[in-house]
Amino acid sequence: MDPEIVEALVGVLEAKDLCTAAHSWRVILYARAMAEAAGLDHAMILRITYGAALHDVGKIDVPDEIILKPGPLTDAEFTVMKTHAALGHERLVRMGETDDVVLSLVRHHHERWDGKGYPDQLSGVDIPIAPRMFAVIDSFDAMTSVRPYRTDIGPDAAKRAIDELAAGAGTRYATDAVTLFTALFSRGGLNWILEYFNDTCPVPDYSELAALEKIRGG
Repeated sequence: MDPEIVEALVGVLEAKDLCTAAHSWRVILYARAMAEAAGLDHAMILRITYGAALHDVGKIDVPDEIILKPGPLTDAEFTVMKTHAALGHERLVRMGETDDVVLSLVRHHHERWDGKGYPDQLSGVDIPIAPRMFAVIDSFDAMTSVRPYRTDIGPDAAKRAIDELAAGAGTRYATDAVTLFTALFSRGGLNWILEYFNDTCPVPDYSELAALEKIRGG
């Protein structure tokens, strides 16, 4: 995918929700570090990086009142929110994206090892490697980042998140992915990413959302 298109789409997410944008940049960094630690070649690292950048692109098409809600979602709202994985995949296909690594990461990053995820209820090794790895990253960042309804961040939150990942290994997450991420964290190699753009959750500037409406038609 053209890096300028990736940057533009991430910019749209930033205009819609700065918390989502901050999350996107952190998981890009986590994904690159994890892919490098796994010994993947440069081309694959780049593909995973693009997929990480675009993993939430479907949130462009989720109503603002759900994305920006300052509190937990209702069951009905969460059902709508879950559509973002398939919506993101569909948007990229319409845009002509053909990279299976990028597309699979966007579509399947909320699948679970035990088959209880979404949107396709894939399980085990049927989940492609990139989203299998990324599911660990995405969950860790969700548990350690500022949200309108949570400010619990820092070392204690990170330790609790690592414990949650370990508890979910073999059910929610692929065990080898949890092991790799935990080893990276334990070495201190991810500490700087944990703090990256993670001390506030700004309110979006709605005067800058004209681009959003333009890209929504894409």
